Amino acid sequence: MGNEAGLREGSAAAEPASGMVSAPETPVGARPDRPAFGSDLFAATVRELDIAYVALNPGASFRGLHDSFVNFLGNERPQMLLCLHEEHAVAIAQGYAKVTGRAMAAAVHSNVGLMHATMAIFNAWCDRMPVIVIGATGPVDAAQRRPWIDWIHTARDQGALVRHYVKWDDQPASALAARESLARAKWIAETHPMGPVYVNLDAGMQEAPLAETPPPFDARRHAPPVHAAAGAAVIAELAGRLRQATRPLILAGRASRSEQAWDARIALAERLGACVLTDIKIGAAFPTDHPLHATPPAAQPLPEARRLLSEADLILNLDWVDLAGTLSAGGVGPETAIVSVSLDHRIHNGWSMDHQALPPVDLFISADPDAVVVDLLPALGEARTPPWHQAERPAPAPQAPGDRLYVRDLAVALDAAIGDRPSALLHVPISWEGHWWHFRHPLDYVGSDSGGGIGGGPGIAVGAALALRGSGRLPVAICGDGDFVMGATAVWTAVRYRIPLLIVIANNASFFNDEVHQERVARMRDRPVENRWIGQRMIDPELDLAGMARAQGATGFGPVRSHEELSRTYAEAIAVVEAGGVAVVDVRVEPGYPATTVSSVAHTADDRKIAWPKGGTP
Repeated sequence: MGNEAGLREGSAAAEPASGMVSAPETPVGARPDRPAFGSDLFAATVRELDIAYVALNPGASFRGLHDSFVNFLGNERPQMLLCLHEEHAVAIAQGYAKVTGRAMAAAVHSNVGLMHATMAIFNAWCDRMPVIVIGATGPVDAAQRRPWIDWIHTARDQGALVRHYVKWDDQPASALAARESLARAKWIAETHPMGPVYVNLDAGMQEAPLAETPPPFDARRHAPPVHAAAGAAVIAELAGRLRQATRPLILAGRASRSEQAWDARIALAERLGACVLTDIKIGAAFPTDHPLHATPPAAQPLPEARRLLSEADLILNLDWVDLAGTLSAGGVGPETAIVSVSLDHRIHNGWSMDHQALPPVDLFISADPDAVVVDLLPALGEARTPPWHQAERPAPAPQAPGDRLYVRDLAVALDAAIGDRPSALLHVPISWEGHWWHFRHPLDYVGSDSGGGIGGGPGIAVGAALALRGSGRLPVAICGDGDFVMGATAVWTAVRYRIPLLIVIANNASFFNDEVHQERVARMRDRPVENRWIGQRMIDPELDLAGMARAQGATGFGPVRSHEELSRTYAEAIAVVEAGGVAVVDVRVEPGYPATTVSSVAHTADDRKIAWPKGGTP
C-alpha cells in the first residue's frame, strides 16, 4: 500500500521520487551487482519487500548488515535513518506505520540495544502496529567471538527479551534462512491483527561470504496478503440483527487510515441511525462533528456515552480497545445484544494483560472490521433508519479569566492558528479533551502511543511526519513535558533528514498524573494532600525545553506564558514547518485536569472528588 495506507489515490503522503528523505547520505564508489555476503542477501530482501526505511542506532553486532545497506544497496530503499537511541528508532517505525499501515524496519544492537528498545516495542504491540525489529547477536559460534565484548553481547535466546510482546521472532542460522525469515516477519507483522516482530541475525552469519550465488527468491510471493472477511451467512445474520435493533450503538475502535473504510463506517451509521462512539487512545475512526457521533472521543466513556450505552438495545463492536470495561462503565445489562467484530483474540497471550477483561458477546465475528462493514452495506440495502439519538454540540467553553494558560487554551489557539490548512494530529497528552479538535478525515488524528510508555511521543511523531512528507498536511504533535524530556533526542532525526514537524509541549512542570494518584492515596489514608507535588514537579531549576529542542537543531520557541504570545508564536512556528523545518513550542500550562479528564484517569467515583490547587482547572 506504500504511503497510501489504503487511501484513495492521490490523497496519501507522497515520498520524493527517489524514495528517500531529503539530505541523503550518499555513498561513493562502485557497488557489487550481486550479493557476496550473508548480510548482502538479507539487505537485498529488505529492498525486495519494499521496506523504504530502516531507523537505527549503530552497533557492531550488525556492522555487516550496515555495510550491505551502504556499499551494496547504496543507502537507498531502504535508506538508513540515524537515531540517537534505539527506543526512538522503534517509535519512528511505529509512527510511520500509524499513517501508512505498513512496516518499516528498526535495527537494534545486540542484547543491549534490544533492552533499550523494549518499551517502544511494547507501545507498538499495544497499538497493533507493524514494525520489523532487526536485531543481532555476537557470533553464535564461540570460536569466532572477540574477547570480552562479543561475549557480553551474545545471548543464548535473545528473543526471549521481547517474545511476550511481539507477534513472532526468529534467529536464522544461515543467509538463506535469514532471507526467508525476513519475508515471514513482514508477512506476519502486516497481517491483522498487526504487530511488531523481531529477527535476530548472527554476526558471524552476516559477515560470512556466500559459498555460491543464491537461488532466485520472489519475496512478494512469500508474503501474500491475507484477507480476513466474514462469510455470507454471517453477514446475513448480522444484517438481520441490525435491522431489528431500534437503538443501535457502534463502538468504532481500531481502524485503518483508509478513506474507503472511513466512508463505509459513516454510511453504516447513517443507514442504521446508530449512535457512534470513538476512543482518543487510538486513531480517528469516525468524524467527530457528525450528528451521529454521540460524544467527544475520550479515553473512558463520558457521562453521556455511559447513558447511551445503557439505553442501546444492540452494541456493535468494531475492534474496540476495551469492550468489557466500556460495557461495565455504561451499566450494560444482559438484555442488550452485543455483536463483536475483531481479530484481536488471535494474538492474546498469558504474559501481557492488554487483552483487557473478557466481554459478554452474543455474536462474535472473527474478521477484519473494515471488510465486514464494506460487505455489510449491500446486505442492509439503501433504506435509512431515522437516528434514535443525535449529538448536541455544546457552545465552546469561554476562555479562563486572567492570562494563565491551560491545555484547553493551547489546543484552541493552535486550532485557530492552523485554520483551514490540512493537518494531522500525531499525539496528544493525557489531559486532552476530545471536543477541542474535530477529526473529519482518517489522517486528522493517528492516535497516541497506546502502551502508556512515556517518552514515545516525539519518536512516534517523527515517524508519522516522515510518512506524511509531501502529503500537504501539517504534522502536529502535542506532548507532555515528561514525554518530551524522555524522547527529546528523537527530534534530531527529524532535523537531520529534513522531516517537517511541529511539536507543542503542554508543560505543567510536573508528572501530574502521579500527583492525582498521590492525592488519592493521601485521601484514602487521611494524610495531607498538600504534599502530593513532592517528587513530582520539575522545578528549581525549570527545564529549558526550547533549549533542548535547539540543541537538536530544531527551532525552539518559549516558554510561552500568555495568550497574546501563544498566537504569535504559533504563527512563527507554523511558518518554520511550512518552510520544511522542525519547530518545538514550549507552552507553560497550569497543572490540573478538566473534570472529564479526571473521570478518565480516576479509578473510582471517589477519585473524581480530587481538589485542585487554586486556578488548577479552567
